[in-house]
Amino acid sequence: MKDLNGLYHKIKSLKPKFDKISPELLIAVKYDYPNNKIIIETETQEFTCVCPWSGLPDYGILRIKYVPKNLCVELKSLKYYIQSYRNVGIMHENALNKIFDDLWNLLKPRWLYVEIEFFTRGGITTIVKREKGVK
Repeated sequence: MKDLNGLYHKIKSLKPKFDKISPELLIAVKYDYPNNKIIIETETQEFTCVCPWSGLPDYGILRIKYVPKNLCVELKSLKYYIQSYRNVGIMHENALNKIFDDLWNLLKPRWLYVEIEFFTRGGITTIVKREKGVK
């Protein structure tokens, strides 16, 4: 119970940041069934960053899928981490790689897949994807 109290207070004390990418907001929680290979899928249609050249906002659907080994990502911390991209000028490909690397380093999962489908702007839709590991 002590561990849960500490986790609760850590999560409750999180504060979103919007001016820089903040991987320190991510919190990993123990996966209690490491012998069970499940796929966790998380999706948000609220991913936002800024075009580094025009300063215009880019919106997209962020999809994260992974097979945990020992850890899962706590969802409120993931939400705040995703929100930290909101005012950051970053290329689509770099946003994907940064999210992927931060999650891989935090969770060390069996398998991880991250995709961002950016909404059409200027008549062009961009989808960037990356995966690593074995399901």
